[in-house]
Amino acid sequence: MIYFDNSATTAVLPRAAETAQKYMREQFFNPAAAYSPAVKLERDISSARGVIARELSCEPSEVFFTSCGTESNNTALFGALHALPSNLRGRGRVLISAVEHPSVYEPAMELREQGYDVQLVPVDNTGRVSAEALKSLLTPDTRLVSIMHVNNESGAINDIDALYSIIKNNAPDALLHVDGVQAFMKEPSVKCDMYSVSGHKLHAPKGVGALYVGKGVRVRPYLLGGGQESGFRSGTTNAPGIMAFAEAVEDFAAHRQEYHDRILAVKKRLFDDLSRLRDVRLNGPEIGEGAAHILNVSFMGVRGEVLLNALSEKGLYVSTGSACAAHKRGRNRILNAMGITGDRQDGAIRFSFSHFNTEGEADTAAQMIEEQVNFLRRFRRR
Repeated sequence: MIYFDNSATTAVLPRAAETAQKYMREQFFNPAAAYSPAVKLERDISSARGVIARELSCEPSEVFFTSCGTESNNTALFGALHALPSNLRGRGRVLISAVEHPSVYEPAMELREQGYDVQLVPVDNTGRVSAEALKSLLTPDTRLVSIMHVNNESGAINDIDALYSIIKNNAPDALLHVDGVQAFMKEPSVKCDMYSVSGHKLHAPKGVGALYVGKGVRVRPYLLGGGQESGFRSGTTNAPGIMAFAEAVEDFAAHRQEYHDRILAVKKRLFDDLSRLRDVRLNGPEIGEGAAHILNVSFMGVRGEVLLNALSEKGLYVSTGSACAAHKRGRNRILNAMGITGDRQDGAIRFSFSHFNTEGEADTAAQMIEEQVNFLRRFRRR
């Protein structure tokens, strides 16, 4: 098996899995309880919060654990706007980039139904947000802007610090939320008001994420109950997931440059191999300019879904876009926004890598792809 779909999810790091098991079988207590083992567990969770905070360049008190990136994104968008004074709710402008993940795009469409003036900020042909377009769309009544750090389909990296300055200079009252799910630990921390991360994109188990909320930013919780996470998110604390998440983050931090170089080498090797095929198009930034772990390529004359299934039968796992939109029919909203349409969109495949992948796998994958592309092109309708 060759797994090149690490933007969808990653294999759990063995040490992280061992940590999760330890907190499921040995230190299984509810950290909200008052007896000493539970109190110790609460201290462990505080330490884990500090690990995440260190990598977000913030205070531990600004980090709130969630179940996933989708919950973090939903909480940021709905929570920040629901915290507005009642006379401002349902009024004013909300901006998101045209290439946001469904967990930002769909909440934005719901906010439009609630009365907000929701506008999409255009991107260039790599998937990067246009700073000029953002500036032109900012208004005095802009309440919230949400822009992803790394695009999950093209690998484009947004200059969040520059965009943050544009927002604060032109709409000082607007909040900036950043979906950092594909960027956390892989790109430097940035200036923003809220930042979403997810554990399973970084070799932690599924079911754990976090949201950074800067001091002074009001976000209304929508899970009410026992008052966990300082009242921000009620619900029994997922101690095994949180501790495994921190373990995975510590591992990545200790090998950051090594892992980055290894991942980028696999990406470059695969693209070099695929470039020998005819009618292959790169979708996104030039190699080396985008995120190291994402490569989007179109194979002209082949339908991406057909190629994906053919490769899957051979044991090579890739995708045609976001896993959260894989079962939705119709055109690819992200590639449309990048101006990639027609045969080029139909033939797009996303490869995404982790430090567990090798250059040898890239060579093997390229050979498999060449065989299947050549075979499928024989049946192209003329």
